[in-house]
Amino acid sequence: MVRILRACMQSLLKFVNSGNGMVGIAMILYGIWLMRAWQRHLGHLPYEGPSDPIPWFMYSFLGLGILLCVITCLGHIAAETANGCCLHLYMLLLFMVIMVEAGVTTDVFLNRDWAEDFPKDPSGCFDQFKHFIKSNFNICKWIGISTVSIQGLSLLLAMVLKAIGSRRYYESDDEYAPERLPFLKNALHSPTTCVIGDPVFPSKNDTWNKRTDDE
Repeated sequence: MVRILRACMQSLLKFVNSGNGMVGIAMILYGIWLMRAWQRHLGHLPYEGPSDPIPWFMYSFLGLGILLCVITCLGHIAAETANGCCLHLYMLLLFMVIMVEAGVTTDVFLNRDWAEDFPKDPSGCFDQFKHFIKSNFNICKWIGISTVSIQGLSLLLAMVLKAIGSRRYYESDDEYAPERLPFLKNALHSPTTCVIGDPVFPSKNDTWNKRTDDE
């Protein structure tokens, strides 16, 4: 019963964890597209040296997508092996991502001047992303809720799988019974006989008669 439950939890964790990978891949593709657009834009501008401001938004977006893909790979390994160390590391990284997302969301909803908390983005991608969210707020809201729900469910499934434990701790004794049965059967069918009493030694006359017959 425990093995069946563990197999179900492993399959569910793999399935839900794949949603994090899809989100990460989408973020990587969008970050690459932003970088290509920024490079084309820089081709028409003179180079001002290393003092140019760094376009932090596209790099942050790309880095977060790569982090989600790494977490997805780690989660798949943890779900396949049910290893305690992998599950702990997976839960820690996923918890940190959820906390960052929760902090940014809280700042956006509770602070009217939340845009001032972020540095200026020279590429203008941050302003475009902000306007896109405002114009498509309902769609972006449900996308954000779905993403956080997938991450929370992945964290919950990882905790349940960690509580169940690895497969080597729940091997049934029935798997080893056939190996022990032959020895038990031999021990039952060939019992040893014990004789209780005084030892019997042959007499001297019997020994003499035996020697005479041999001669």
